[in-house]
Amino acid sequence: MLLLAHPTGNTFFRAAARAFHSEGWLQELHSCLCWDDHSFLAQVLPATLAVQLSRRSFNEVPLSLQHSHPWRELIRLAAGDRHLRRWRRHETGPLSVDAVYRSFDRHVASCLPSIRGLRVVYAYEDAALLTFQAAKALNVLRIYDLPIGYWRAAQQMFEAERDLQPEWACTLTGLGDSADKLARKDQELELADAVVVPSQFVRSTLLHQNVTRAQIHVVPFGSPPARPQLAQPEAAGPLRVLYVGSLGQRKGLSYALAAVEALGDEARLTLIGRPTSADCRPLNAALERHRWIPSLPHPQILEQMRQHDVLLLPSLFEGFALVISEALSQGLPVIATPNSGATECVRDGMEGFLVPIRDSQAIAARLRQLAADRELLAAMKLACLLRAEELSWARYEEGLRTVVAQTLSSQDPRP
Repeated sequence: MLLLAHPTGNTFFRAAARAFHSEGWLQELHSCLCWDDHSFLAQVLPATLAVQLSRRSFNEVPLSLQHSHPWRELIRLAAGDRHLRRWRRHETGPLSVDAVYRSFDRHVASCLPSIRGLRVVYAYEDAALLTFQAAKALNVLRIYDLPIGYWRAAQQMFEAERDLQPEWACTLTGLGDSADKLARKDQELELADAVVVPSQFVRSTLLHQNVTRAQIHVVPFGSPPARPQLAQPEAAGPLRVLYVGSLGQRKGLSYALAAVEALGDEARLTLIGRPTSADCRPLNAALERHRWIPSLPHPQILEQMRQHDVLLLPSLFEGFALVISEALSQGLPVIATPNSGATECVRDGMEGFLVPIRDSQAIAARLRQLAADRELLAAMKLACLLRAEELSWARYEEGLRTVVAQTLSSQDPRP
């Protein structure tokens, strides 16, 4: 009775697929690529390509329920980052991510009239408008998943940041979204019967802007299983600080760098991620000063977490950064802002510290505290593992099932 649709698939989409299939609700799963790891093609493709495509496999549900809409996304992936750049131009390029999302939305919408017994469509931001319009015409309930804060709140944050840190403004890519794209987001929200968000921060951005009449459900993302053994912090030496994520000012990166540099030899920073702009002078200088790894496979990122003492993520605007719960699972304490979604899983002073946005001095003070008190650091590492066990993906899945059940029982589709 439920159709689940996401263009590319990700960790929380897979959890949703598990949740709905285990309940017997999942009628169809739609994505651009639903890859079969056991197919003949998977056995004969070059290993690097097979690994890339395996990230688009959804083993949580039977292949008979999976529906692909592959061609535009396949061409985009084959073109790579360095080829056909004009075709990949933000929003307007036919191989841009936005074009893939819009094409996917059209394909899913066209499928709805032929599906018998459909009662709920569960879709995600930027790929739900036409699907929701078709569902409304068929009197089918619409559940909207919004994984990051509301766009107007983001624009206000970024415009203020542009004035405060002008040298970092080029990394605020959200300021480049067109009026049409932003209007589409509002239309999706308007059509929703229920909205699922991963944190109270995201909920607050919707309530403050008063942009939806639908009920807003907070369902925090889960944590991977905790690692069985805990690495102890080094008794002396620099504090090993890790940053993982896109390298731009949305993540509060300038404040992280200022805090680490204020500690001098007391801290050593590793940055994992790609710059959101090649033209940011202070960012380029920082990449020369600190250890920088542009990209790593996910298992190696977890290994890096095990080799560090603290994760630093002072984001200005997020939804719920999955890297935080991943850090907890590896016994890595976190210093983050409420705007990162960390309040859903990090308790201040237990699994790390919560600091205000734009406050490099507060970050530096907490880093110094951990550098000076290795017993506290060891206690926090253990607390992280215990917290990760509490915040499993099974808990997230149960939250999603509750949302669907409540939506079905409490209302008919809005006119």
